[in-house]
Amino acid sequence: MAQQSLKYNADTSILEKARLSRDPRFDGYFFVGVKTTGIYCRPICPVKLPKSENVTFFKSAAAAASEGFRPCLRCRPEASPGTPAWSGTSATVSRAMRLISEGALDGDDVDVLASRLGVGSRHLCRLFDRHLGASPLAVAQTRRVHFAKRLIDNTNLKMSDVALSSGYKSVRRFNAHFKAVYDQTPSIMRSKRNIETGLLAGFTFKLNYRPPYDWEHMLRFLELRAVPGVEAVINNAYVRNFILDGEPGVIRIEHLPAENCLASKIEINDPARLLTIVERIKRIFDLTADPHEISQGLTASDQPGDILQRLIVRFPGTRIPGCWDSFEVAVRAIVGQQISVAGATTVMGRLVRQYGVTIPAASKCKSRPGYLFPAPEELARLDINRLSMPRGRARAIKDMARAVAAGDIDFTDDFEMLIRALKSIKGIGDWTAQYIVMRACGAPDAFLAGDLVLQKVVAREMGKKLSLRELEQAAEQWRPWRAYAAMLLWRCAG
Repeated sequence: MAQQSLKYNADTSILEKARLSRDPRFDGYFFVGVKTTGIYCRPICPVKLPKSENVTFFKSAAAAASEGFRPCLRCRPEASPGTPAWSGTSATVSRAMRLISEGALDGDDVDVLASRLGVGSRHLCRLFDRHLGASPLAVAQTRRVHFAKRLIDNTNLKMSDVALSSGYKSVRRFNAHFKAVYDQTPSIMRSKRNIETGLLAGFTFKLNYRPPYDWEHMLRFLELRAVPGVEAVINNAYVRNFILDGEPGVIRIEHLPAENCLASKIEINDPARLLTIVERIKRIFDLTADPHEISQGLTASDQPGDILQRLIVRFPGTRIPGCWDSFEVAVRAIVGQQISVAGATTVMGRLVRQYGVTIPAASKCKSRPGYLFPAPEELARLDINRLSMPRGRARAIKDMARAVAAGDIDFTDDFEMLIRALKSIKGIGDWTAQYIVMRACGAPDAFLAGDLVLQKVVAREMGKKLSLRELEQAAEQWRPWRAYAAMLLWRCAG
């Protein structure tokens, strides 16, 4: 295979060592094509290891598929954690991958996607080839067929529903693509399946991650900031209501540490948006992160006594808690200005009770929340005198809601563009904007330099107080992982 098919521009011996070790930290980071069988596998595949001269390495599953390799039915590449969103540190590729995961190419073509990103389609294809080894369309097609395979394995959905839920426009196109990829029809594949979970009460998916994963911290973070009535932590599981394209539903997420995955149970009547729901769950729990690469990046300066070196050892597997809905977390960020976490949670609960939508069936069930978070259109009409918060803060929520409803604020925009749009609203400063892009967009390099807690922790650990400018300068060595540095520092404060 050509050299550009490799994940790195480094010696292939690095990838070969990772393959031979079957180290789960590299799961989804690259894929192994076996020339003698025409199959591609995850680096953790349990089958007998093929000889080194018979394998080649790919940056992504889509790259392997583009070269004609079929997915392995033993290690199931569709279940891998996925290529890290910041692959190649290309901001354009990262944004494109997020838009594709949200279905950007299910109805539009590459030209439309490229225009949303502010680049030409040819340039976008060149970036994808450089960083992922496949075109945007190939990535989207692989995403669809992989998810269809998971639905066939883990649900009893009709094939027409499988096709629609996976983003295909017709059953004929779905059947043809599936047969081309797996060399079997979907019906034959289902007849051979081994159903892992009973699904009478919903749809269950196991979502893998690269270990280590600090589940306790993630769950605690979400629990403290859970919007009362909308989301909650119940029996060591995260539960929340949602509405997507007018269809209400519930998700419940539990941790399976022995399998390095999260079990996500989705209750929804119409399965057409299952793929979007699964992608959002991955975003909430930062499942595509590579803790090994992040740790290396944060400690690259190798300075004696570097505080992050100590914190990474102390808190392995720290992730950035994301969110289900970008607008919801943006409101939370404004509410949380200059008050405690508990105080912000109380105010969010009042906001939901005043403007949220009640779910009758859920309100009678103690095992799940009973509200849906209000839409931007609802909060655009809120009465700033009814909220128990400073009027300036309430006005900022209302103005931001209007901007989101009007399309003036788009959470899929470039991070810097989004920060500027947010800060143009009176009452939203740099701290709030950085917090929003960190949690709503998963921006790995967002940094809240003005956060008083971070400043106190750095001063305590370094033995001297730093000015805002000095802290920003010190954080330059942590790029492009400053958001993870902030999470580690917050943990130290806790």
